[in-house]
Amino acid sequence: MPATAHEHDRTNPSADWWRQAVVYQVYPRSFADSNADGIGDIAGVTSRVDYLARLGVDAVWLSPFYPSALADGGYDVDDYRNVDPRLGTLEDFDAMVAALHGAGIKVIADIVPNHTSDRHEWFREALASPRGSAARERYIFRDGLGENGELPPNGWTSIFGGPAWERVTEPDGAPGQWYFHLFAKEQPDLNWDNPEVHEDFLTTLRFWSDRGVDGFRVDVAHGLKKDMDAVHDDLETIHRADLFSLGEHPLWDRDEVHSVYAEWRKVFNEYTPPRTAVAEAWVHADRRARYASPEGLGQAFNFDLLQADFDAEQYRAIIAKNLAEAAATGTSSTWVFSNHDVVRHATRYGLPKGSGRSGHGADGKDWLLDGGDPAEVDAQLGLRRAKAATALMLALPGSAYLYQGEELGLQEVGRIREKDRQDPTYFRNRGVEVGRDGCRVPLPWDAAPAEGSSYGFGGDGAHLPQPAWFADYAVNLQEADSASTLAFYRKALGLRRELQGEERLVWAQTEDDDVLAFERPGGWRVITNFGPAPIALPEGEVLLASAELDGGKLPGDTTVWIRVTS
Repeated sequence: MPATAHEHDRTNPSADWWRQAVVYQVYPRSFADSNADGIGDIAGVTSRVDYLARLGVDAVWLSPFYPSALADGGYDVDDYRNVDPRLGTLEDFDAMVAALHGAGIKVIADIVPNHTSDRHEWFREALASPRGSAARERYIFRDGLGENGELPPNGWTSIFGGPAWERVTEPDGAPGQWYFHLFAKEQPDLNWDNPEVHEDFLTTLRFWSDRGVDGFRVDVAHGLKKDMDAVHDDLETIHRADLFSLGEHPLWDRDEVHSVYAEWRKVFNEYTPPRTAVAEAWVHADRRARYASPEGLGQAFNFDLLQADFDAEQYRAIIAKNLAEAAATGTSSTWVFSNHDVVRHATRYGLPKGSGRSGHGADGKDWLLDGGDPAEVDAQLGLRRAKAATALMLALPGSAYLYQGEELGLQEVGRIREKDRQDPTYFRNRGVEVGRDGCRVPLPWDAAPAEGSSYGFGGDGAHLPQPAWFADYAVNLQEADSASTLAFYRKALGLRRELQGEERLVWAQTEDDDVLAFERPGGWRVITNFGPAPIALPEGEVLLASAELDGGKLPGDTTVWIRVTS
């Protein structure tokens, strides 16, 4: 157990490990299955610690591993201070933390403060209690409109489609109040105006910190505080841009939310080194800094590169802006291309031009909705660009977030049978959203496993079926190939450690609009050719190239790291 209640020693360099860390996101149910039930588990993560250490990551971020009915892939939490029995036990969790720490890898836990599941003991108590009870005050319950309360309190809709209100049956069997859910109906929103909610989450933060967790990724960090009495009753009004930019939206990014994170920061600073946190906050760019302040969570995701086209001008503007924001606020920026919610970037970059980050094109076409045909993806181009983008990202100041499988060059699984799908967005927004299952298919570890063992993921199938072409991306094949995507990631992460000094870069002049170049302290020069035509390379020692170089030329869609000798 760590020492607690000690003042944060800000001269301790270990306190700043997160500023330039490479964080690897593990989606536990799809990483490695240790007991042949088709579901990845905590012991499965432990079994692959050596793999993670050889990859060269600094931390592992675990997506939710709590008891859950999986109405939303584990983000519907039954108990915040336990492990889902299908994934293991608290003892398994402790063993995993010890193994990761023994390999020099930090542990970041996903925490979900906006809502619980409808199976959480608090919500069950609320359903068994009358109107106005203390149990219901932990959530957002309201009387309905209409003569008998048969209409929802307002017309707000869920992120996952359909109404954001669900009516309950009262303990006496009569139709009753309505509760609010921003996401699935199985995810009732908590009332963050209730002091009991505040105290319970402080207890949860200490519970996991005392078990050795080094930091937290905060889900929907911008959604806790709400103005449920707002008069905005229609989508056209509620999505006005000025409501977002001014902090006046009734549901998102309200100024009051930062009082929550000021409380959390006090808890984080009870530990030595202090616990870290990163906000998942989809907010107006000008308002991101408050989440990342030293008095708050300390860091916030920026998804700007994730949403950008593979384009030099867009990349340069995004990088410059986010580094300036980080410098002004004293935090470090975050960089990410793939995660559990978006189409893998090796596929995005291989889609026809204009398809965007999720397969949506300017003409309304959507690759996933149109069937997710692999033949429509230029997988070779997509992987080439993905490696170039990742090489550029890993050379930037700040922390880099990788998603499991991207180090293998995995493509999105676009075609999944309806009976195998799990994501509620597919079922609630049928015909509008396909869902996120395609990036959550379990990893392939072995190209030629024993029958039924799911390409080495586990001994008896996988909870989301793996396509046959996954075998071509298997870890054991790539470990034997010095030119594999896995070998490239390992080399890049090894070299990156030499870059972890001053958090600054200097832009270099280029004569081609398709070329982006910058320098880092120590004579490092990073050049990305976003265009199709090769360009001349400057003199120097080539340390890393995302694709094979053509003599003294840098091919298109390629990044190179050079150590300039003078």
